Amino acid sequence: MPEQATPATTTQSSAGELVQQLAEQLSHLVRDEMRLAQAEMTRKGTLAAKGLALFGGSGLVAAYGMGCLLAAAIAGLATAVPVWLAALIVGGALLAVAGVAALVGRREVADATPLVPERTVASLKADAEAITEGTRR
Repeated sequence: MPEQATPATTTQSSAGELVQQLAEQLSHLVRDEMRLAQAEMTRKGTLAAKGLALFGGSGLVAAYGMGCLLAAAIAGLATAVPVWLAALIVGGALLAVAGVAALVGRREVADATPLVPERTVASLKADAEAITEGTRR
């Protein structure tokens, strides 16, 4: 009669094989996810580059349009006051608007700092602690 394997030996052998399979599958999964992320980021990068180019072009055209509107405002004011005074009034108004925008922008930047994803870092630390705790058991 052939000798049968004890349950402990079979379990250890199966556990070892399962760990090896898990490692291989995890390695494949990570590589596949990295390829997917790379493909997605390449596609998104291309779309973003096109969008940014169009956005930049629209900003340039808008700047020319704003110049025309400013010239029209100066010309309109020049009918009531001298041209130099009309240009001074429009320039002063623009500087006031720029100053307000700069102050609001500075406050927004101050609210956004530090530029660290604090919630994500905390979540990653919690994940690392959970994994460490799980491997200790």
